[in-house]
Amino acid sequence: MSNSLNIRKDGALDLVSLGALVHRLDTGIIPFRKATECAIHVSGGEFNVAANMSDCFGMKTGIVSAMVDYPIGDLIAERVKAMGVKPFYKQFEHNGVNGPNMATVYSDRGQGIRPPVVFYNRSNEAGAQLKPGDFNWDEIFAGGVRWFHSGGIFAALSETTGELIIEGMKAAKKQGAVTSFDLNFRQKLWNIWGGQKKAADVIARIVENVDVLVGNEEDLQKGLGIAGPEVAHASASALDPNSFFDMITKVVAKHPNVKAVATTLREVHSTNRHSWSAVAWVDGKTYTAPTCELDVVDRVGGGDGYASGFFYGLLSGQTPDEAVKLGWAHGGLLTTTIGDTTMVTLEQVRAFAQGGSARIQR
Repeated sequence: MSNSLNIRKDGALDLVSLGALVHRLDTGIIPFRKATECAIHVSGGEFNVAANMSDCFGMKTGIVSAMVDYPIGDLIAERVKAMGVKPFYKQFEHNGVNGPNMATVYSDRGQGIRPPVVFYNRSNEAGAQLKPGDFNWDEIFAGGVRWFHSGGIFAALSETTGELIIEGMKAAKKQGAVTSFDLNFRQKLWNIWGGQKKAADVIARIVENVDVLVGNEEDLQKGLGIAGPEVAHASASALDPNSFFDMITKVVAKHPNVKAVATTLREVHSTNRHSWSAVAWVDGKTYTAPTCELDVVDRVGGGDGYASGFFYGLLSGQTPDEAVKLGWAHGGLLTTTIGDTTMVTLEQVRAFAQGGSARIQR
């Protein structure tokens, strides 16, 4: 039996993401507790992929999410529009006092030996209230959709969000879409309502409907309950793909419907200096990107940057090898700009993926 990815040739939308939209207050290199001002970035693990694929890669994408009718909602909706992503919102009314809210992420960027610090305020978040039955999938997928994406951050928000992901994936599958899920395991979010055991249970049920998994070793261990690498590998470099590939065998044994697994490999030397690579397992074969040294401006969104380039490669008919390199190049370039979503061009990504350098482009 062929277990290969079967990607639709056409569709009104190349990719639809399902997840919560957030805004990130970023104080730059100043620690939050001493900050006097901040930049506002619009983000969301699932949205980032749709935004990158639209803005950098020129694909037609959509986001299925919650939207609250107050100025923060307006700000977020404007940025979604600016990234060219088609919105499918369930509207919520703000009571002018305590919500429901669009979630806030607070971050500083760290510097050198001082790591970045990230924390949330997700109290009374509209996205967590989303549940099966909230969206008309037939309408969303009316002209056909080629790829459907969601992730572990959205799954962790409440008892209903994971169920909505499953509903969306089943509807997408009926349309012939490829489904992907970024494990993005966030212990803090699961601890609020379900803990580790609940997380593994919900994620296992989601993954039954998934073709393409994104996640690092820790995500696979905690999210899927897959045993970690043997001690022999445990001391290996963070850039050694072998321990990751060893785990894939276990993932596929547990979830035989999974046809591809991809992740970034990152060795953090300091906040602003990372060695960066990426790998993927597609239909039983393994692919590894080159390794480069990154001078990091803002690391947030690098993983989503990789996923979007990798998905774009597969959707545009490139080989898995080329798709991995495109994702790696885009994710790396994304860390050279502030914010969670892309500011680079397809031309820059292609040049770097083909072994380009940082020499000036005249």
